[in-house]
Amino acid sequence: MSAPWCLRDGGKGGSRKEAPMETHTFSNGADGPVVVGTDGSAGAAPAVLWAAEEAAARNRPLHIVHATGIDDWGGGLSSDAVRLILDAAPGLVDQAAKQATDRVPDLQVTTAVSQDSATVSLLQAAGEDGTIVVGSRGLGGFSALLLGSVGLRTAARAQGPVVVVRGAEQPSTGSVVAGVRDERDLDAVRFAATTAGHRKASLRLLSAWTYSQYAESMVPMVEAVREVAEAAATASARIVDSVREEFPDLSVTDDVVRVPSPAGALVEASAHADLLVVARKPRQPVGAALGRVTHAVLHHAHCPVAVIPR
Repeated sequence: MSAPWCLRDGGKGGSRKEAPMETHTFSNGADGPVVVGTDGSAGAAPAVLWAAEEAAARNRPLHIVHATGIDDWGGGLSSDAVRLILDAAPGLVDQAAKQATDRVPDLQVTTAVSQDSATVSLLQAAGEDGTIVVGSRGLGGFSALLLGSVGLRTAARAQGPVVVVRGAEQPSTGSVVAGVRDERDLDAVRFAATTAGHRKASLRLLSAWTYSQYAESMVPMVEAVREVAEAAATASARIVDSVREEFPDLSVTDDVVRVPSPAGALVEASAHADLLVVARKPRQPVGAALGRVTHAVLHHAHCPVAVIPR
């Protein structure tokens, strides 16, 4: 049986319920509820603030989750240690709730404390159409997002959007960037377009390709490069046409560029964006699920990164 959740509405008392593990299906989560994880660390605060603004932009409440991970310890914790952890937990979510409402005073906020792991707790709280927001590092003090951390595990397992908020807040650029490869990235582009619309930002679609992606299947070389460039441009144009038809009031630009490293091009673009949106492969074992480009972007992007499953 899953660990119990302690649900709290705006810090005023609460009830308890079982939180069963669910299988989620992805829809454009850009209009769904917003769930943010907190552990009380400095790295969690930017995620809480970003999530608060995103919830307000969607006209949705913000749900704040703190996962104690007690159940992962089995019988390895003494009753005194468990009591200390549980006694401290309400203060952590109340602190995060205050941060959120200080930023967005009229925001409706609910909080929950779970005894399960952070990843499981966030996936359960997000439901079928929620967006999960996490910081890039927590109480472990890591200087970058590391394999096995909450951010990577959650992004790899989620079947909805996961936003990893990296670093300190930066002045708004008024731009959302989406990495595009082909039509399978259309859900990610729709998420980016909806988010840009919420934030009154423009949308830039960036299709960055490298010949080595296709070299094994294309000869001769000169003809191969030309065909790959044309294929990338055609795929990008189809996506742009679809987005402009669906979001007629949104300013959309697209760039198709040949680069030594698609990940490097996306990281460079992130320096001039409020949000970078990338797609990942369908759910696979952790490690394989994110792909090299998404994994690299999560390590090095200059702005928050939204990971959307294909």
